Amino acid sequence: MLMTLPLPCECETFASPQEPLIGLALRVDVQMLQDLLMDIGDGMRTAVRPHADGVRSVALDDAMLCACERLVEAMEDPLHARVLGPQIVREMLFHALCGAGGDALLALASRHSHFSQIAKALRLIEQNYASSLNVDRLAQSVNMSISSFHHNFKAVTATSPLQYIKSYRLHKARMMILHDGLKASTAASRVGYESPSQFSREYKRFFGNTPSDQASRYRSGGLRIAEL
Repeated sequence: MLMTLPLPCECETFASPQEPLIGLALRVDVQMLQDLLMDIGDGMRTAVRPHADGVRSVALDDAMLCACERLVEAMEDPLHARVLGPQIVREMLFHALCGAGGDALLALASRHSHFSQIAKALRLIEQNYASSLNVDRLAQSVNMSISSFHHNFKAVTATSPLQYIKSYRLHKARMMILHDGLKASTAASRVGYESPSQFSREYKRFFGNTPSDQASRYRSGGLRIAEL
C-alpha cells in the first residue's frame, strides 16, 4: 500500500505458522525523493495527474520484492543497516516512482502542487488535531484562498476540511477507547471535544454504536477491527 497523505488507516492481517506474514513500513523521505528525481532528470516517464490518489494499493513486482528482502536482511546487522539501508530505501523509492503509484510520489515531491499543499495541511491536522483548527488557519498555512483550499482539499480527500477533522478526531478517540482502555469522556477531551455528550452523539452517528457499546463488544471478542 502506498500512502502519500497522512490519512487515518487501519489494517487487519491474518497469519499463521503455515502462512507467515512479514510487514514492512517505510516513511517517505521527501528530501531523498527530490534528490532522486534530480538524478533521474528527463528520464522520468511518469506524469503528475492534477489530483493524485493519497492512498493506493500497488502489487509488488520482482524488483521491489527483491529490494524489500534485502532491506529486511540488512536490518539484522547494525552496520549493514546503517551503511546499506539508506541505499536500499532509495532503490525502493526509485521502483515506486517508476511503478503504478509514481504519479502520487511526483505530486508529493512537487512543493508547489496542490497535492503537496494539501499534504502539508493534513500534516498540520495530524499534529494539532486536539487543538482549535479552522479552515482559515489551514488555508493560510499553505498560502491558498479559502475557496481554492476547499476545492483542492475535497479533490484529494473526497471530504470537506471540517468533516475530515471530525473524522480524524473520532478515529483517534476510538483507538484510545478500544486499544488503550480510556473512558469515553477522557478520550473525548484528549482529541479536542469540550462536551462529552456531543462527542457521544457524533461517535454514534459516525460509527453506528455508542463508545461504551463498541468497547464492550471489542473486549468480549465480538467486534473485530475489520468491522469498525
